[in-house]
Amino acid sequence: MSEVSDQLPADPISAVGVVTSPSKVPDGYFVVAQTTDGCDADLWKDGLFKSKVTRYLCFSRKAGPDVVVDVKLTDIKDALPESFTFVQETMDTKEPATRKRRICVKMSPREAAKTAVCDIQIVAKSKYHLVNYTCIGEINNMGIWYVMRDLPQLQSSQKTSSTTQLEVLPSPTRKNVTRPHWDHYSSGVYTMTALHDVPFMISEKFHAKPKQMQQVNLMGITIKSLAEIEEEFKYNFSSERSIAI
Repeated sequence: MSEVSDQLPADPISAVGVVTSPSKVPDGYFVVAQTTDGCDADLWKDGLFKSKVTRYLCFSRKAGPDVVVDVKLTDIKDALPESFTFVQETMDTKEPATRKRRICVKMSPREAAKTAVCDIQIVAKSKYHLVNYTCIGEINNMGIWYVMRDLPQLQSSQKTSSTTQLEVLPSPTRKNVTRPHWDHYSSGVYTMTALHDVPFMISEKFHAKPKQMQQVNLMGITIKSLAEIEEEFKYNFSSERSIAI
């Protein structure tokens, strides 16, 4: 048999704990005081002997830096799963939270988590199950079930938007550099720049005469002027013209 779950809560669970009484649940926490069929959801009670000791599961959806991304139920003698912590003591009296079995939770930074636990229920009879929920095991003949929910990735889009805005905004220390120039006199505006009154002259090292260059001999190659080259290799194409005529 199955029970159809109601609309899932929007906010993820950020903390899981155990209290000795539903009336002692801390502010901002929800206590699972009853099973899905209305029975007492005491995690400590003994099936054979009545006990004054009671334990109830509770959880919070307070906004914080971390969220619960997984829940496990292990035997007290088993090794603690990697990256998990267990609910060791009650939140109100600091007594042992559970016996024989341990409730283990895995936390993750909210910004890094794609999915998170958003609801926890306790089912009294194993033949019942909750749609879309996952059973992590039984404690005192009661099954603990949880459901996951996708987290909206608003942080990533906000970061991208902020980064884009920062790239568009000009740097406060950046200055626009323009080349100095003179406005045309015909425009009627005479503007002075940083180059005003600076003389422009060709360096004397470029005043060498062509005759001095002819004295240079590189591996037997004599440097000739343009006039010498034209005089030595001049060709008037007279033969070609006579044939064409």
